[in-house]
Amino acid sequence: MKIKPLNAALLAATVAISSGVSQAADYKQNPFTLVYDGAITENVPGKVNIHPVKYKLNGIDIAANVYTPANYDKNKKYPTLVVAHPNGGVKEQVAGLYAQQLAEKGYITITADAAYQGGSGGLPRYVDKPANRIEDIHGMADYITQYAGVDTNRVGLLGICGGGGYSLKAAQTDKRFKALATVSMFNSGLVRRNGFMNSQVSTIQERLKQASDARAQEAAGGEIIYAADTKLTDEQIAKLPFDLYRQGFEYYWKTHAHPNSSFRYTMSSLLDLMNFDAATNMDLINQPLLMIAGDKADTLYMTESAFPLATNAKEKDLFLIKGATHIETYWKPEYVSQAIEKLTSFYGKNI
Repeated sequence: MKIKPLNAALLAATVAISSGVSQAADYKQNPFTLVYDGAITENVPGKVNIHPVKYKLNGIDIAANVYTPANYDKNKKYPTLVVAHPNGGVKEQVAGLYAQQLAEKGYITITADAAYQGGSGGLPRYVDKPANRIEDIHGMADYITQYAGVDTNRVGLLGICGGGGYSLKAAQTDKRFKALATVSMFNSGLVRRNGFMNSQVSTIQERLKQASDARAQEAAGGEIIYAADTKLTDEQIAKLPFDLYRQGFEYYWKTHAHPNSSFRYTMSSLLDLMNFDAATNMDLINQPLLMIAGDKADTLYMTESAFPLATNAKEKDLFLIKGATHIETYWKPEYVSQAIEKLTSFYGKNI
């Protein structure tokens, strides 16, 4: 089975969306393998601390990081946030950045690697099904609501990129989440089906046939076939058609690389991804909703199409960060700080 080089690159680039142009922390130099600027390097009394944990979710080992605020006292009660990472990303990257900065604002936060991905268990590796990603979010809530100091009546949800799309779905039914926010929401099913900006509509049936054949091969005990498993040269990356792709490769392969992060996913996952849409049943969201995106983001259309569908949200706000691309909301200090300020205000009012 062959995938045209450009299509492979497009698929790859849309799996994990983050970027940077300045080198962040080297995972090899950080005891927690964190790769974002300003990452915790040691737990200091009286400061924000990080606590690597593991728990079971449907029989699978999940690797997570819990961040506790400065002067954390397990006998007190704290507002708490669940943070869902981008497609292909891991907890040590942008999800960790947001989790740490929100912990600095007084929240207990948790971010976990998706099942079958990152440091979590599950075979075959890199299964990427929407139902699993949504269950991951429910699972983080299961774990963190049992954590010392968590106020179970003040739990919020933050989803970043693909994690944002899955957070929309999770919050539709899981009312433990009292407020929901997304940053640079990415509708994974829409893009896997139609291609980014509808660039692959003409090949939908062809790609479904590839996915079906891949599942048949898996069922017969054959080799696992992966999509988005392409390595590109700098020259090829520079020729990619959208900021999202160019900056995404830069982030994951260079500035914020982590060995547990991967663009690849099982080809058979497309059977589930291609009939999924993060923006369906938005009327089930009755919690307060905040959606944040860069006004220069080429993914902005996904946030703008989903936002008005949340007709029953208790209150809702669409916040655009002036001058930011999708990718830059993941690392650029002036844009991250605006997002954190808005998130802090939103959660402070609603949980």
